[in-house]
Amino acid sequence: MACVKLGSKTDAFQRQGQAWFCSTGLPSDIIVEVEEMSFHLHKFPLLSRSGVMERLIAKASENGEEKCVIRLNDLLAGAKTFELLCKFCYGVKFELTALNVVYLRCVAEQLEMTEEYGEGNLISQTEMFLNQVVLRSWKDSLKALQSCDNIISHADKLNITKRCIESLAMKASTDPNLFGWPIMERGGVMQSPGGSVLWNGISIGARPKNSSPDWWYEDASSLTLPLFKRLITAIESRGIDQEIIAGSLTFYAKKYLPGLNRRPGPSETSMRLAPSASGAPLSEEDQKLLVEEIDSILPMREGLVSTKILFGLFRTAMILKASPSCISNLEKRIGMQLDQATLEELLMPNFSDSMETLYNVDCVQRILEHFLSVDQATGGAEGQLMGSPSLTPLTMVAKLIDGYLAEVAPDVNLKLPMFQALAALVPEFARPLDDGLYRAIDIYLKSHPWLPESDKEQLCRLMDCQKLSLEACTHAAQNERLPLRIIVQVLFFEQLQLRTSVAGCFLASDNLDGSRHLRSGLLANEVGPAGGGGRGGGGWATAARENQVLKVGMDNMRMRVSELEKECTSMRHEIEKLGKAKGGNSTSAWGNVSKKFGFQLKSNMCSAQEGSITSQNDTSSNKGRKALVERDGKQKKGPRSEA
Repeated sequence: MACVKLGSKTDAFQRQGQAWFCSTGLPSDIIVEVEEMSFHLHKFPLLSRSGVMERLIAKASENGEEKCVIRLNDLLAGAKTFELLCKFCYGVKFELTALNVVYLRCVAEQLEMTEEYGEGNLISQTEMFLNQVVLRSWKDSLKALQSCDNIISHADKLNITKRCIESLAMKASTDPNLFGWPIMERGGVMQSPGGSVLWNGISIGARPKNSSPDWWYEDASSLTLPLFKRLITAIESRGIDQEIIAGSLTFYAKKYLPGLNRRPGPSETSMRLAPSASGAPLSEEDQKLLVEEIDSILPMREGLVSTKILFGLFRTAMILKASPSCISNLEKRIGMQLDQATLEELLMPNFSDSMETLYNVDCVQRILEHFLSVDQATGGAEGQLMGSPSLTPLTMVAKLIDGYLAEVAPDVNLKLPMFQALAALVPEFARPLDDGLYRAIDIYLKSHPWLPESDKEQLCRLMDCQKLSLEACTHAAQNERLPLRIIVQVLFFEQLQLRTSVAGCFLASDNLDGSRHLRSGLLANEVGPAGGGGRGGGGWATAARENQVLKVGMDNMRMRVSELEKECTSMRHEIEKLGKAKGGNSTSAWGNVSKKFGFQLKSNMCSAQEGSITSQNDTSSNKGRKALVERDGKQKKGPRSEA
């Protein structure tokens, strides 16, 4: 820290208890009381430097008192600063530093210590030190700005606060690599960040090291919130990147908000106190003010702050009951980048007084609405112009919401309209499969067994049975919690999927058969009639054998498909009879039907696949043995024909 030594005399001040005495050999003729301290001084050194002291001494002398007493109750910075001021008036040595220059400058202004009352007075000395030494250094400017906090109104009047902030903003917004790295002082020796000693400004044994743009975050975070806000505003006005501004705000928030990096439990409704820039803990009111100020400064742009930080700010704002505008802005910020969130971050406990639900489902619904509105305004319009909109963010959010619904579904206090409203917000085209939604619905039905049949059917209409995978269809066909109408739809669409899959297999086999015929014809044309024993003979025989095996397997598959269709038709008749039946336990009856036909269908399909594989292997082995017998016969007939 830079300093300037003023005065030339030795220290002649001595302290005795709550009193200061000047041992100059002359008895004191004036007593100045500042706070709880008494200064026994002489009139001439004071009135020769200060216009205010000259008038006060003259007024006290008019009363005819032998020893005048002056009381300075409203003196800035207190007794410690007045002690330095007295040393300056007496010409006693003391150091002018970045920590005391602001106090001395304000007190000198208050006591009118101008050049009219002596050349080189305290105002000119402090101004020269501020402009030529303090404001040229990052560290000294920071310390001077910190000292302004206690006398901010007087420092603002003298333009000291603004000058310090402008100096810091200019240095923070300038690339340090253009003018060298920031210089630090360690033990009185000037060093670079790498640790190499500087001699006359030249680094010895080290090369310049690139400084990251966040080098000033730690120093700036030592400021109180009002000064930090003014500094960030000044830096932002210089056109610095918004990513750097957001990074400094994130660093400051992490330092003073204890709940930002951890996930509080549902029962936690108060925040642990965080330390302030001065070391004292921040109260809950100060923390709430901090969250609101960060929200007001932070640019409203996607990706500037991670979703983890945004969710931490949002939880803190909810716990401390921040302003509605702050909470709404944080919801919008999260909604702009909801596709980057995780399920753990989305599971925010409900901190409201009512505590109707375990998790705050309402705010998640609002966040999702913000995401959909932003996606429709940006990605949706671009997708229409390009002709093929990208569904990746929407698909990720749909998967996230389905997982969230599955997590909150066990809450018995979660009302059906709230569950339905959140699930219905996701567009249908955003879900490639409805397996996740089916899982959430199944969990909700299991946790709410008292729902009437009409509500169950209304809930199940949220999912599309045609978009369930075969595994989900198999589970749903045997799920007694689902309404009967939904199970019938699941079975119907499952049959359609099976028929579509089989038809696809037929189409693929026909294409494969045609391509092999074409390839065989080309080989035959290349080899010719006499090429059976040449290079192409083996390929032709192999293709013929594979084609024969494939035809046998497909014939078996066609037979099995016809059997499956007959079984499905029989199943449909049984279901229709079951629906028309009156009285009795429909659930148990449906269980018998599902067991009768469902498991029979599965076992038949397995046996069909095993039979197809076995027939293919048998056909292949028989064809192989037949080819060997024919080859042996030809070899035996060969010698007789030659004879």
